[in-house]
Amino acid sequence: MIDERAVEIWNDELEELFLRTGHRFRRVEPRRRMRDYIRGLLGPVGRKNGWQLAEYAGHRTPDRLQRLLNGARWDADELRDDLQHYVAERLGEPDGILILDDTGFLKKGTTSAGVQRQYSGSTAGRTENCQIGVFAAYATTHGRALVDRELYLPKTWTDDRDRCRAAHIPNERTFATKPDLAKAMVLRAIASPLPIAWVTADAAYGQEWRLRHMLEETSLGYVLAVPKSQQVPHFGRIDHLFSQAPDEAWERRSCGDGAKGPRVYHWAALQITPIEDFDDEMPTHQRWALARRSINKPEEIAYYLAYAPLGTTIEHLVRVAGTRWAIEEAFQAAKNECGLDQYEVRRYTGWMRHITLAMLAHAFLAVMAVDAAAKGAAETVPASRPSPWQKFGGSWQLATHPSPFTSPSSAHAR
Repeated sequence: MIDERAVEIWNDELEELFLRTGHRFRRVEPRRRMRDYIRGLLGPVGRKNGWQLAEYAGHRTPDRLQRLLNGARWDADELRDDLQHYVAERLGEPDGILILDDTGFLKKGTTSAGVQRQYSGSTAGRTENCQIGVFAAYATTHGRALVDRELYLPKTWTDDRDRCRAAHIPNERTFATKPDLAKAMVLRAIASPLPIAWVTADAAYGQEWRLRHMLEETSLGYVLAVPKSQQVPHFGRIDHLFSQAPDEAWERRSCGDGAKGPRVYHWAALQITPIEDFDDEMPTHQRWALARRSINKPEEIAYYLAYAPLGTTIEHLVRVAGTRWAIEEAFQAAKNECGLDQYEVRRYTGWMRHITLAMLAHAFLAVMAVDAAAKGAAETVPASRPSPWQKFGGSWQLATHPSPFTSPSSAHAR
């Protein structure tokens, strides 16, 4: 039996979302087509391509919906700004976390903007012919939603301006790495109404020192995964550092709930001494190195660098690290439920528009889920090297020792 009240709440919220965003479409025709498109993305449509969305909307052909994506006059970035306002209002919390990651969109041919054979980890786990989108998601205890996006353009594209013009790629779009695109999204998020306290990402982004430096300059906390070869100030490789951690430094902690319950690992955390050239005499933040070790497979260890306000607990850092999985869940939901990857456009503008509309539909579902929940709830280091691990005041800290690349005897000689 249909819950008529639930249907009414759904329709009222969707109508409010349309009123929020309708002013971005100056003419009545594209405004109506936007509504049709969003309703189709949210509706029971088998595959959310042009023909099936058009059929769901009652159109004889997909021409009008294709015109919305490729020819109508409206700015997808302005709609993204409205999306961020919506998410900030309905999901925002002061301790909000911005998550950075990319995902692939498998494609045939060579004409779709940005397409080439490239590695797509989250989609295929191998090199495939695909487009790559870099995304930012916003997560709080209320929910999570995708809030920004950029299409990654390999050098094979940006070095061929004729090819770019054929795909309607703007002249100002030159080559930018994925971390560069992520930095731009962070800056936009800071300027938006989204209340953000933390940034997290996987090692592809965490290893980029320019991104970490930018976050520190803006006083944003971060917990970023890094590769095992990552250098830790005053010591060396991060995996060497944690190979010397005493057994009691590893503690069982949950980094949040997963599909099968709490995600529990052994975690070790170490405070890093200030960096003289970067830190003020009275710093407001503290750097950390963290490691997450599988309980069942202890050889599987992930590493992180963190930057956090003074007084931040290890539990909090672990929780932020665990939140990174929220963007994977958002990708899956947006693809399965809102057709994020089911587009049939080749031009840059069409990609940006479809992706933004699908993100808006996903944000709507995230808000409705929150409302429904609220309602229902009324490598090894030589043993001769001195250990850098010491415990002060209840937390593990990096002790002052000679550089691991300098023998103790030569250090004393100086």
